[in-house]
Amino acid sequence: MLDVVIVGGGPNGLMLGCELALAGVRPVVLERLTGPKTEARANGLVGQVVRMLDRRGLYARLSGADGPPRPAPRFMFGAFTLEFGDLEDNPVSLLMAPQERIEKVLGERAVELGVDLRRGQEVTDLHQDGDHIRVVLASGETLRARYVVGADGGRSMVRRLSGIEFPGMTNDDFVTRSANVSVADEHLGPDGDLLVPGYGSLPPLLYVRTERGTIVWALLPGRVPALTTTETGTAGEHTAPMTFEEMLASAERVLGVPVPIRPPRGEGPHLLRRLVGGNTRLAERYRDGRVLLLGDAAHVHSAIGGPGLNLGLQDAVNLGWKLAAAVRGRAPEHLLDTYDEERRPVAERVMASTLAQSALMRPGPEVTALRTVFGELLAAPGGTERIAHLLAGTTEAFAPDLVVHTDAGTHRLAELTTTARPLLLDLSGDFTEAAEPWHDRVDVVRGKAEGTDAAGLLLRPDCHVAWTGHRPDDVNGLRAALTKWFGAPLA
Repeated sequence: MLDVVIVGGGPNGLMLGCELALAGVRPVVLERLTGPKTEARANGLVGQVVRMLDRRGLYARLSGADGPPRPAPRFMFGAFTLEFGDLEDNPVSLLMAPQERIEKVLGERAVELGVDLRRGQEVTDLHQDGDHIRVVLASGETLRARYVVGADGGRSMVRRLSGIEFPGMTNDDFVTRSANVSVADEHLGPDGDLLVPGYGSLPPLLYVRTERGTIVWALLPGRVPALTTTETGTAGEHTAPMTFEEMLASAERVLGVPVPIRPPRGEGPHLLRRLVGGNTRLAERYRDGRVLLLGDAAHVHSAIGGPGLNLGLQDAVNLGWKLAAAVRGRAPEHLLDTYDEERRPVAERVMASTLAQSALMRPGPEVTALRTVFGELLAAPGGTERIAHLLAGTTEAFAPDLVVHTDAGTHRLAELTTTARPLLLDLSGDFTEAAEPWHDRVDVVRGKAEGTDAAGLLLRPDCHVAWTGHRPDDVNGLRAALTKWFGAPLA
């Protein structure tokens, strides 16, 4: 019998596979497609997830850069450009990498760790039966597993087969058009702006709102430029396949002047897509017995601000160590239930953020008035910082980026967490002995740290602080936290 079957081999499913493998569980990942997707999707990652990937040693592989992630000087919220230069603690980190590269790197890492990735495998049925689940494939083959995780997207077959409802809302009164384009050199500014005669410049990767809609100019190194517009409209108005002329007309309506774009060069495949409306939905629960949901299978929302992979990949990191503990018989009672308890509120917050941004970007004079008021709130003390943490997906108790000095040398916290094991930082020498009965599950590092005044920190594998000690007599709290999260001590 298999321990865990993950249905869906996209970034979220692959990340969960890596986390399980690091914890000593070898999962099977079933992917319906025979090869990676090629169409354009996400352009990168934003927020806390970038720091989390750094703590698994994946940031350098994805970015090609040396050193830790650096905070972004600015970002956007609802077509407002936010400047972060004055923030004492800027939580918004960016990792500009197309989703196909993210998927490729995570796939390579999963194979390195021994994850069994099986492509061309479609799940058609599930049956929970006591201590296992039977997974039926389109080929007729049946697999038996202790747990099944649905990471198979917004139309998740796993979610439907498990009977988990997916309530929410559908907006069908707007149309989004996207296309790869080419632009003559005279229409490109020195910073990658698109220079539009009669209007001005469109900065790259920032939403621009007008009274008629929004437009985004996407210019990324190594990728074909793209343009995206959003206008009001309904599905009934658009039945024929989209054309490049339709893209041109939409851009001109939004800006009020012709936009100097041409069809893309080369053979492609090239992006030319029209989407009508969008969904905002949240699974009524993330777990049904031995079935769990992950990523878009658990929540769908607008892509405004790029929160999708931020949310899904951190779902995977939260679930991975808890599911591994359950598989290995080390999970304290109700540990798996904390996955739903901790991650659903984060999804609710993201959904509120994307809905609010969509409202702020709609055309019309009443929205313009709303933007005036909202802009004043942003300019108030603490306004930009609060929105920055909302964009970053900051979760309570996520450990800061510490520098730890030990007898073996100086290390960034990210260098101490690549194994995905629980970690006790004994910064006073008072707590190592108390953690000895958990030495088979918890690593201990002794030293001094920059960035905290604590005498000891216990970190969960997802880099959230489970306990903070300040005095030697805090050992009782340490033992309680060790037991709560990692099970009973050795005899």
